[in-house]
Amino acid sequence: QVQLVESGGGSVQSGGSLRLSCAASGYNYGRMAWFRQAPGAEREGVAAIDSGGSTTYANSVKGRFTISQDNAKNTLYLQMNSLKPEDTAMYYCAARAASRGAYYNRLARTNYNYWGQGTQVTVSS
Repeated sequence: QVQLVESGGGSVQSGGSLRLSCAASGYNYGRMAWFRQAPGAEREGVAAIDSGGSTTYANSVKGRFTISQDNAKNTLYLQMNSLKPEDTAMYYCAARAASRGAYYNRLARTNYNYWGQGTQVTVSS
């Protein structure tokens, strides 16, 4: 059974930094991503990483966010720098089932099977 548990959210001022973590159990295939959802908005892909370490970012976070994974610890990270008020959202960790193909849109929520409960990030101006 796959379980994803996020941590590291909080409240920061604009320009600040946070690092989110996602501890995965029952999953070690490395096809993971971070999504976020603001109130009244769709859940959107923020950053993704595949089993080979290749990364994909949404245009809105390129140059500010960095996704990484520690395979030994089965943990996914999202380093968020230069945070803006528009980054305020619930952030979710997601993982793609190993049985699904290796070629997919890495920032599309329908391509992920497992989800964490989310961690709140609030950025004040």
